[in-house]
Amino acid sequence: MHTLNLGILAHVDAGKTSLTERLLHNAGVIAAVGSVDDGSTRTDSLALERQRGITIKSAVVSFAVDGVTVNLIDTPGHPDFIAEVERVLGVLDGAVLVVSAVEGVQAQTRILMRALLRLRIPTLVFVNKTDRAGARCEGVLADVARRLSPAVVAMGSVEAAGTRSAATRAFTAGDPGFVTALTDLLTTHDDDLLAAYVESAAGVPYGRLRERLAAQTRRALVHPVYFGSAATGAGVAELTAGIAAFLPAVGQGAEGPASGTVFKVERGPAGEKIAYARMFSGEVRTRERVRLLGDGDQEPREGKISAITVFDNGTDVRGDALPAGRIGRLRGLHTVRIGDTIGEVGGRPARSHFAPPTLETVVTPCRSEDRGALHIALGHLAEQDPLIGVRRDELRQEVSLSLYGEVQKEVIQATLADEYGIEVGFRETTTICLERPAGTGAAVEFIDVDPNPFLATVGLRVEPAAFGSGVEFRREVELGAMPYALMRAVEETVQETLAQGIHGWRVTDCTVTLTHTGYWPRQSHAHAVFDKSMSSTAGDFRNLTPLVLMEALRRAGTTVYEPVHRFRAELPADAIGPLAPVVARLGAVPGPPVTDGVVCTVEGVVPAARVHELQQLLPGMTRGEGVMESAFEDYRPVEGRLPRRSRTDRDPLNRKEYLLRTLRRVAGGR
Repeated sequence: MHTLNLGILAHVDAGKTSLTERLLHNAGVIAAVGSVDDGSTRTDSLALERQRGITIKSAVVSFAVDGVTVNLIDTPGHPDFIAEVERVLGVLDGAVLVVSAVEGVQAQTRILMRALLRLRIPTLVFVNKTDRAGARCEGVLADVARRLSPAVVAMGSVEAAGTRSAATRAFTAGDPGFVTALTDLLTTHDDDLLAAYVESAAGVPYGRLRERLAAQTRRALVHPVYFGSAATGAGVAELTAGIAAFLPAVGQGAEGPASGTVFKVERGPAGEKIAYARMFSGEVRTRERVRLLGDGDQEPREGKISAITVFDNGTDVRGDALPAGRIGRLRGLHTVRIGDTIGEVGGRPARSHFAPPTLETVVTPCRSEDRGALHIALGHLAEQDPLIGVRRDELRQEVSLSLYGEVQKEVIQATLADEYGIEVGFRETTTICLERPAGTGAAVEFIDVDPNPFLATVGLRVEPAAFGSGVEFRREVELGAMPYALMRAVEETVQETLAQGIHGWRVTDCTVTLTHTGYWPRQSHAHAVFDKSMSSTAGDFRNLTPLVLMEALRRAGTTVYEPVHRFRAELPADAIGPLAPVVARLGAVPGPPVTDGVVCTVEGVVPAARVHELQQLLPGMTRGEGVMESAFEDYRPVEGRLPRRSRTDRDPLNRKEYLLRTLRRVAGGR
């Protein structure tokens, strides 16, 4: 038996969940096609998903086609929930990218396709909504080739497009235009096929072209394009046949060491953790103890699997094992986290495919007595979505969340109310910036030398590193220069302290080197017990390290970087004049406009904090005819007044004396 783990991806409202329903119906898994508008779809099982008509959490459902078990994963299309898509990409064998025949290629469509191409995930394209008024099939195909990938070929044509009777016709060997287009595309990546085409006056046999199409699709070199309508079912049978013919199914087996990936964690009715995992090799069994290792873990954790369920023909059934190639639910792993490797490290490497959240807000309970319960509830939500980045400010007793957008904030608010009974409010959403060292800085505090109140010597040097490299900790001292627990305390505290730099933002892309160490070993008075006041502890190093690191960072200086989006606006050509000063006022940097008849296209970058404002202003300046799409591009240095987080004594530039007073008070109480 072979398995295909298939992702359905799309921009919001392209019809992704409706296509999932139609595939399940055609496979005989469901008796009737559910409706997103009615909240009756199979994969949108959350009450909030049914109310809003959007997918919030990824969902798995299984069906069979031509002897292959397809685990279909329906993913969110709204950009606020891109983290759900991120986690799914690492477990896919193939994907179907859904594009609307009316709206065409949209911002999220391009982001998704870029990720699929980077990961070399075999992908089919399905142009949906051919029955809707305004459907432009040939135009969308041209957009797909121009804006997603030139390596595409249409597998059929559409008749009566834009009407309820729209139907599709699959191309065959009897369509010379299709055969020519297919030959031209495939010979680009296949020298043997090109030689056979040149040498044969009759051309390459169609059967061989189909074989090479399957081979190149499975290598993610080309992407067949299908047309149809999930609403009417037109073209879905042809897409199903393409899934079976062109996407790579994998065999099931227990050979090799167990290696899998956890891509989703949810809580059961009793609050227990349920892990969704895909096995790449070997198998795991019920009552087996397994090794769990997450990104950044120094040591693996262990857990014992108490139950396994696997997906089969539209439902999930209890099983004794989860073999390679399959996706299943694992219970009993109390310490499991999203992104954990099960068993040996292997499979597709865990890495970031999309931009991190660029927005932040403070969440406050409406009832002060809910403060403790709120922290627990947010911890549970962070298990399911680690990128919400729950961050607690102990001084001000505030909790901040990282977000992708306002819709995500509304969903978190509704979830806290519905599932935990906690009513919350939010402060104004702000943009998350980054700090990078501008130069090199070093600082050191020596043991028993004023004003150092701690029994520790710590010296640190901060240096800039390559963009995107994160934080690297190095040592210029020997590992045995002092106990490992004290070394570890310094390293962990460095990582924690860099969460807030000189201007209050997370510091990244730097190397921190431990240059000096010193400690007093465990001591006691004669014939007495261990005396803490005479002996260095990990607490001494945890308290001193932030002071030294912030001084080194101050000497290095930091540059604040803000997130920017790349935007693309289409507007009437006569509206470009009034738009230019508005774009400049918002801090955007537009490229040269491109005019095609009466339509003008402008591309450029705009600060993430001003994207929403630009979207709101555009219709009024273009008589309602302007449309704009945007997506995260990169970070750029902030010009002019630097944005700062709201802080009191947490402001590192003004807190050295505050910290010294605090540290002396702590030291004096030992």
